[in-house]
Amino acid sequence: MAERVTRQVVDDIDGTDITDGGGETIEFSVRGVSYRIDLSTRNASKFDKTLTPYINAAREVSGQERPRNRRAKKSRSTKAEAGASPSAIRAWAAENGYTVSPRGRVPREVLEAFEGATAR
Repeated sequence: MAERVTRQVVDDIDGTDITDGGGETIEFSVRGVSYRIDLSTRNASKFDKTLTPYINAAREVSGQERPRNRRAKKSRSTKAEAGASPSAIRAWAAENGYTVSPRGRVPREVLEAFEGATAR
């Protein structure tokens, strides 16, 4: 038995059939989310015309780069920050003459002193 499979591409905006060579698939990203849309030649032209002022004002980003999340926390790098709890560091600081508030970030100089004193 023979089987024939037909792939039909449809314009995602108006639902019209896109014949061979009569449209295109466009990929784009907005706010870190990537999209793909199939458009007829007419709608692809509208899409391009609408985005032209934004594209002209924008900076191009290579495919390897990803937008940075502005709300991401910065990673900490010292052993003291990675290994000991803030309460342990505060206790050590109090025993060794440092003044550290009971809440908030432990000052860098205290972290460095703790790391130096507890380095193995």
